[in-house]
Amino acid sequence: MDEQLCYAYAVVGSSAAVELTGVQGVAGAPVTLVRSGPVAAAVSAVPRERFSETALKAGLEDLEWLEATARAHHSVIEALAARATVLPLRLATVYLDETSVRQMLGEREADLAALLDRLADQVEWGVKVYAEVPPPSAPSAPPPAADTGAASEADAGRAYLRRRRHQRQEREDAWRTAEEAVRRTELQARGLAVERTRHRPQQGGLAQGVPGENVANDAYLVPRRLSEEFRTRMLHAADDLPGVRVDVTGPWAPYSFTAPLAPDAQEGAGQR
Repeated sequence: MDEQLCYAYAVVGSSAAVELTGVQGVAGAPVTLVRSGPVAAAVSAVPRERFSETALKAGLEDLEWLEATARAHHSVIEALAARATVLPLRLATVYLDETSVRQMLGEREADLAALLDRLADQVEWGVKVYAEVPPPSAPSAPPPAADTGAASEADAGRAYLRRRRHQRQEREDAWRTAEEAVRRTELQARGLAVERTRHRPQQGGLAQGVPGENVANDAYLVPRRLSEEFRTRMLHAADDLPGVRVDVTGPWAPYSFTAPLAPDAQEGAGQR
């Protein structure tokens, strides 16, 4: 029985000058190209016992396995992106064999070739805006005043209301500043970025260890030749806005701009 499956990382043009010598994929396997007409897929062999449909369901819940697989997956994509236009495939895209990969490429040949043409010489930049927003204060009763009469009680009540108004004002000011920072990043992208994808702001575990609240999480598609200007503009977009930070990451392969590949271009091992 065949003990190997075929893990697919990304699609590139068949004629791309891609050198894969020394590039290792998941489980340290060498990466090769499967070609079909004008397109090709970067693939490697993986053990069936770890990448069958059933095994993948368990593996995706194993954080150590998931981290190692994701690191290998993305390292292959970045190696390809340094040499050619690349269409990243979803993590753990697995086929029964190279014949199944070739069949997928043949069925989607026109769409894949058109997408490669559209994304040629474009890279993805991530732009996240963080704001130091004071946490909402829990409602509470005004502190009890000393037993010195109604006037003192009224003074204590007014002081309490002033504090509450001040807290609300601080939060409203912080959010207005954050909104201005987001608006500025959008303005700075004009004339440079050709597309933008908005992702959900990171919260909870995804944002642990990062100061501030993530209020915008965008991806921009930028011509490679304009990358440094784009990065510089974004890094300085909020220079004079207190309590706001803009983080810029990239350049990356265009992960956020290959939606036409999903879901029907990616078939699991149990489906092909």
